[in-house]
Amino acid sequence: MNTLVRIWKTKEVRNSILFIVAMLIIFRVIAHIPVPGVDAAALKNIFGGDSQFFGLLNIFSGGTLESFSVVAMGVMPYITASIIFQLLGMIIPQVEEMQKEEQGRQKINQWTRLATIPLSFIQAYGLILLLSQQGQFFTNTGITTLLFAIISLTTGTMFLMWIGELISEKNIGNGISILILAGIVAGLPTFFSQSLAVYDRSQLISLIAFVVMAIVTVVAIVVMNEAQRNIPVQYARAVRGSRLSGAVSSHIPLRLNMGGVIPIIFAISIVLFPTVIAQFFLGAKTEFLRDAATWILQVFQNQAIYGGLYFTLVFVFAYFYTAVIFHPDQVAENIQKQGGFIPGIRPGKQTAEYIGWVVNRLLFTGALFLALIAVLPIVIQQFTGNASLVIGGTSILIIVAVVIDSIKQIEAQMTMREYEI
Repeated sequence: MNTLVRIWKTKEVRNSILFIVAMLIIFRVIAHIPVPGVDAAALKNIFGGDSQFFGLLNIFSGGTLESFSVVAMGVMPYITASIIFQLLGMIIPQVEEMQKEEQGRQKINQWTRLATIPLSFIQAYGLILLLSQQGQFFTNTGITTLLFAIISLTTGTMFLMWIGELISEKNIGNGISILILAGIVAGLPTFFSQSLAVYDRSQLISLIAFVVMAIVTVVAIVVMNEAQRNIPVQYARAVRGSRLSGAVSSHIPLRLNMGGVIPIIFAISIVLFPTVIAQFFLGAKTEFLRDAATWILQVFQNQAIYGGLYFTLVFVFAYFYTAVIFHPDQVAENIQKQGGFIPGIRPGKQTAEYIGWVVNRLLFTGALFLALIAVLPIVIQQFTGNASLVIGGTSILIIVAVVIDSIKQIEAQMTMREYEI
C-alpha cells in the first residue's frame, strides 16, 4: 500500500500510468467497432467450435476476432515485420551496424512501420480467406466489401502500432506487449465462463489439473524472471569527488531469461503465419500448390507437430532475441574502459568469451524452461481432452511476464526520481 501511495504521489509516474490506462480504454472501445458488412451470427458459429487455432487467434485479439472488429488482427503484422528486420540484422552486416547506433535504430523502426502496411494487407486477406473456409460471414460477397474490410483491418493494426509506441515512450513497459496483455485480460472472463460451463462432476480431475497448471505456470514464470547470475567485477580504483580510492568490487547481473515474454510472442506469430498464408493457395489452379496448402493445414492441426514446433520456436527465439539485445563484446569493452576486470579473466577478448560462455549456459536453462512452460498446457490437454487449457496456459504465461516487466520499470522510475530529489 505504501508503494502504491508513493507511485500516486509521484507526478510523472502517475501521469504515465494514467496515460497508459487511457490508451487501453481507447483500444477496448475500438475493439467493439465491427468491420462493416459482417454477419455476427455466422461468426458466432465459426468460433463456437473447439478449434485450438481459432481459439488462439481470438484470445490474443481480446475477443475482437470473434466480432471481427477493425482491430481484429491486433499487432501481429507489426511483430512479423519486427522479426523480419531483426533476422536481417543477423544476415546483412550493414543492418547489424545500423542496429548498434541510435540513428540507425530509428531508421530501422521507420522501415518496420512501413513494412507493417503490406504485411497487414496480406494477413488481413489471409484471415478473411481463413474464416471464409469455415463459412460465409459477410452479408455481401462483392469485391468492394472485401477491399473495404482489408483496408479497415490494416488501419486498425496501424492505429494499435501507434498506440503501442506511445505507451513504450512512457517507460512503464513495452507498448506492444501491454496491448497483447490487455487483449488477453479482456478475453479471460469469457474464456473462464466457457471453460467452467463444460465441466461437470465427472470432470473434476480435469478442472483440478487446470488450476494446478495455472499455479505452476505463475510460480515458474516468476521464479524464472527473478533468477539471475552475478558475475563479479573488480575495479582497480574508483573516483570519489576529486580523489582516487582503492579497489571496488561490483558485479554484472545476467538474467536467466533475458528475452522476457518476447520469445513467446515471436513463436506464436510464426506458428500462426503459415496457416494464414496457406489459405491463399487452397483454391489455386496448380495442383501442387493446392496439395501443399492442404498439407500445411493438416500438419498444423496435429497436436504433436504443433507442440513440437511451438517448443522449438520458443527455444530458438530465446537465443535469437538475446543475441539481438545483449552483446558480450560491448560489455567487455565497457568494463575495460572503466578500468575493471573479472577476477581470473584477462580484459578484452577473453572477458567477452567468458561472458558469452556464461550467457549461453544460462540461456540453455532459461530457454528450455520457457519452452517447457509454453507447451505444458498442450501436454495437460492430452490427458484432459480440453482444448481451452492451451489458450489459458499461454495467456497466463504472457500476463505474468508482462506484469513483472512493467512492475520492474515502475520501480526503476521511482528509484531514479528518488535520486533526483
